[in-house]
Amino acid sequence: MMLFSDVAYMGIDPTAGTRPIDYAVIDKRKQILASDQGDIESVLAFVAGLENVIVAIAAPQGPNLGLMRQSEIRRRHNLQPDGITWAKWRVCEFLLRQRNIRLYNTPADEQKAPGWVRNGFRLFHRLQEMSFQPFFIGKEPAGHTLIEVNPHACFSVLLGHRPLLKRTLEGRMQRQLLLYQEGFDIFNPLRVLEEMTRHHLLTGNLPLEGLFEADGLDALVAAYTALLVGEEPRHVTQVGEQEEGLITLPVNELKDFYP
Repeated sequence: MMLFSDVAYMGIDPTAGTRPIDYAVIDKRKQILASDQGDIESVLAFVAGLENVIVAIAAPQGPNLGLMRQSEIRRRHNLQPDGITWAKWRVCEFLLRQRNIRLYNTPADEQKAPGWVRNGFRLFHRLQEMSFQPFFIGKEPAGHTLIEVNPHACFSVLLGHRPLLKRTLEGRMQRQLLLYQEGFDIFNPLRVLEEMTRHHLLTGNLPLEGLFEADGLDALVAAYTALLVGEEPRHVTQVGEQEEGLITLPVNELKDFYP
């Protein structure tokens, strides 16, 4: 097992079905210490080998508690107190959807949640059993700290607009270029364009070595958000309610709308 004496920053992107879970670990210099895949048990075993780590999980931490049905919460967000609009959303999800950042709503019934969401619930639960503590703005991060992130929202706020579709070539290049410009020691995706020739296009043999897959990029931006929590907490924002779950974002201020 690999041990890191300094604080490590880990992003975990849960998936469902036969697809493995992607995870990435970086240090404070944004050097990638690990980038791999595994099942829940192997990922948790890897976390257990890290002495000091802030973990960002790219999934909801728990079911919808129904806070968006409460009149006090609804008044706070200028909604009809006795209405039911947005009732199927957690507060953090509603606040991002209001800004045109599109994401899934988390069901109140765990059994009705998609597989990747249930895997996220399991990861949060298991890490809490391992003494990981949630981070709140104004609270000093501990040696074992846990945050919830949404990669699509992370890329949106960093770009200032919603990104291209994540599984397209251009979407992957856009996300990797953003991380490259943020200081990650990774392959510059613009080199793909420089090296692409007519022959590459006609044969379908594109020079994509060094370009991360979409889930790997999601794990990296999650790790980057964890790094900001540990190194520059003034540069993160959280939305939501503590009792239901906060989504942490890698900017210090949100725009009203992301086109």
